[in-house]
Amino acid sequence: MTNGRIGTAALGDGGPQVGVQGLGCMGMSFAYGPVDVDASRATLERALELGVTLYDTADAYGAGENERFLAPFFKAHRDEVAVATKFALSIPPDDPTRRIIRNDEPYIREAVEASLKRLDVDVIDLYYMHRRDVDVPIEETVGVMADLVRQGKVKQLGLSEVTADELRAAHAVHPIAAVQSEWSLFSRDIEAKVVPAARELGVTLVPYSPLGRGFLTGAFVNAEKELTDDDFRRRQPRFTGDNAAANAALLEPVRAVADAHGASLGQIALAWVQQRAQVHGLPVVPIPGTRRPDRVEENTAATRITLTEEQLALLEPIAAQVAGTRYPDMSFTSAGRE
Repeated sequence: MTNGRIGTAALGDGGPQVGVQGLGCMGMSFAYGPVDVDASRATLERALELGVTLYDTADAYGAGENERFLAPFFKAHRDEVAVATKFALSIPPDDPTRRIIRNDEPYIREAVEASLKRLDVDVIDLYYMHRRDVDVPIEETVGVMADLVRQGKVKQLGLSEVTADELRAAHAVHPIAAVQSEWSLFSRDIEAKVVPAARELGVTLVPYSPLGRGFLTGAFVNAEKELTDDDFRRRQPRFTGDNAAANAALLEPVRAVADAHGASLGQIALAWVQQRAQVHGLPVVPIPGTRRPDRVEENTAATRITLTEEQLALLEPIAAQVAGTRYPDMSFTSAGRE
């Protein structure tokens, strides 16, 4: 690595190399309060300069607005970036606040065409099933996704928040390049079954919310008191009420390790996630989200921090002590079905 550029990792078994850290782009248009378009554009460019090549979005982020926002950046750098987007969270026209999980063929074929148009690309590099509709056999859903590969609309397939059994069933239909699930110092449920299955099948893990939606950076303590009304973290159990206070106390060992490295809390949280690659023996490409160039510099610098065995041991107990669930309704997560 030179000039601060990060290393690379394979996206799927025998797949292309991408930056060992990606960029979650949702917050540039949606979910985390007021946005700054100019800062977000500068963040995209700075990330690419630092070797970040996997950019993550979804059709549901701002009802397509995030894909539209990213389109000019992708057009300007098409040969340098890997475009990842998702389908499955359908937005009813009569109620834009709702999301309906759909994995059926007509919806998938409609969704991919809409994403291609909004992104202004000829092919999507990595196409994820965003959430699992348990009423549709996953083999049928992946069969349709595989057809998109054959048609040249999609290069690689991904799944999000699936169980180990669902991953194996899907992989038997068509190779799955990546599984995206929440994985952080606060969220480790996938380590029991999903991670071993991914290692066995040659699937890359793409952790979302590796910074605990910002909580692990110490940026806020209580979402209800500190974040704007349009920030969806105000509705997440871990960040409100008594849970928030209990979880803030869990940052003390993170702070101690950060002090030892002269690093920020967020860098230690990211270094821990990046080090899961060595701990579990599979490619790991986390996608922390940010809307500021200085933050992407900080985040990518975390790839050069190695935690000692003693420091890893100090951080080990945190997840088991976290108060509150990741979402108010865990039924649509892999943990809710394992």
